[in-house]
Amino acid sequence: MSNLVKIKSHRRLKRQLLIVMLVIFAWSVAMGWILGFATSAHGANPGAAIGTVDVIPAQYQPGQENYLENCSSCHIALPPAIFPSQTWQNLLEDSQHYGAQIQPLGKLQHLLVSKYLYTFSRVQLQDETTPYRLKDSRYFRALHPGVKLPNPLNIGSCASCHLGADKYDFRSLTPDWE
Repeated sequence: MSNLVKIKSHRRLKRQLLIVMLVIFAWSVAMGWILGFATSAHGANPGAAIGTVDVIPAQYQPGQENYLENCSSCHIALPPAIFPSQTWQNLLEDSQHYGAQIQPLGKLQHLLVSKYLYTFSRVQLQDETTPYRLKDSRYFRALHPGVKLPNPLNIGSCASCHLGADKYDFRSLTPDWE
């Protein structure tokens, strides 16, 4: 009789363990789904994504649009990650833009553009000097390993390898680089 009790209690323990494992599995799947949904680019429209960087969430799209409207009217607009936030801050606050006098952005435009640039720019290392030219950007050099860059290097040089650079598309490359 005691063996029968042991067998029943052993089966009950196995069943309880199985139920606990199923509950933990269901909980993990549910939490993964919820976290995946919460951290996805909410409000982003992947169909309208620009090819240069990752999909931009809706709250940063007006800043990106203002950035492109103001900066690409004179030169190729660079992705924010090319420079650290400090470079972008200095560029936005200085009306002398690489030797040319530019019209400062209005308050709302400045807020939108700076929020976009600061959010998607990279971190500047403590011992790193603030780069103002592509050739001085640590991140730019890291993105172009083994590439013989033109000398002098300027943002007009981008179009020689990046077919869509004038459209803010730095993912499309010439056939030589595909």
